[in-house]
Amino acid sequence: MKGLAATELFHAAHLEDPYPLYARLRAQGPVCPLHGSRAFYVAGHAAVEEAVRRHEEFSARLTGVLLRDPQGGASLFEFAGAGTASDVIATADEPEHAAQRRLLMPSMKASRTVQMEEPVRAFARERIAAFVRAGGGDWCAAVGEPVPAFVVTQLLGLGADAVELVQRWAMMGGDMLGGLIDTSGMQRLLQETGRMTAFLGAHLQSTLALEPHARSGSLTDTLAGGIESGVISHEQATGILVILFGAAGESTAALLGYSLRLMLATPGLQERLRADPALIEAFVEEAVRLETPFKFHYRVVKQPTTLCGTELEGGDRLLLGWGAANRDPAAFEAPDELRLERHQPQRHLGFGHGIHFCIGAPLARLEARITLEELFAQSRWVEADPLRQPRVVPSIFIRRLAELPLRCHR
Repeated sequence: MKGLAATELFHAAHLEDPYPLYARLRAQGPVCPLHGSRAFYVAGHAAVEEAVRRHEEFSARLTGVLLRDPQGGASLFEFAGAGTASDVIATADEPEHAAQRRLLMPSMKASRTVQMEEPVRAFARERIAAFVRAGGGDWCAAVGEPVPAFVVTQLLGLGADAVELVQRWAMMGGDMLGGLIDTSGMQRLLQETGRMTAFLGAHLQSTLALEPHARSGSLTDTLAGGIESGVISHEQATGILVILFGAAGESTAALLGYSLRLMLATPGLQERLRADPALIEAFVEEAVRLETPFKFHYRVVKQPTTLCGTELEGGDRLLLGWGAANRDPAAFEAPDELRLERHQPQRHLGFGHGIHFCIGAPLARLEARITLEELFAQSRWVEADPLRQPRVVPSIFIRRLAELPLRCHR
């Protein structure tokens, strides 16, 4: 029978290295049924693009997730109260999504991203200097997670003293959607999410208390203006802030970790990038393609239909497999190889596609470029620590390193 068991996604070997599984999913067809659930993995590049185009048929609202049950099986866990104001930006449908995106885009435009370069570089330079002086350590804890957390504080106007708090909360989204959490773990996450939501709600409320002319121009200020103009509700604005923690924090931390691991695993690449820093931008695109931070995103089938010849019923779930599609040989020559000279290097789906394309993509690229530039400027050589192994976050949703031990030479 066509398809794979949903439990395949949860095997330890596939969490560590999902790419053989992605090849099996693609071999089953562009839309692969996950037996034991009402879910389908969309693994082909063209099929993912088609599903994204058909957003009127496939809802972005997050109404449930795949979970591994205590008996070792896997099934869809339905959220109660789905389709509320918690469905914002990345998990909103039209016309709400378009209105929210229009509101946010001025705060994320290219000129604003350029303005972020100086403070991001200064923060990254300081963190990397300490890392190099120490001779290395865990890259994720020292640089890979703090840099995106700092960027979130800058975006939201929280202040640099909130970096550690943001860093802890920004990494929770992958745990929530990773499919491996038990009941007690979910309860702890929900409690932390409640604290985060209260913190962000209070920050938003303090912003609303300011006169518009007294605001600094942060993204929180933009959301406050949206509330005052009636574009969004207070609850929706808070929900957007919550989503930005994971979207701008965890996904970029994933990129900063795996880009280093990928560089070290590719013979001769570190020498090339150090000799010609102009190649860093092309490398970042290949890193996003080869080690896509979000493995997939959910879609809900609204009514009976077909996708690439596969019959779907209303209520079925699609897993839009960005990571699988980004290694589809039908879309990329030698898809498992890192090639800095690829034609149309940004054609990958690492930042999504269509109406839900990541509005923070330019900022993520900026962070990755700056971090590599500063590392090369302050070190003579970087290598994997031979005494300690990297540790992968066990998640069916996020492709992120929990630890990346490195040795750094001045």
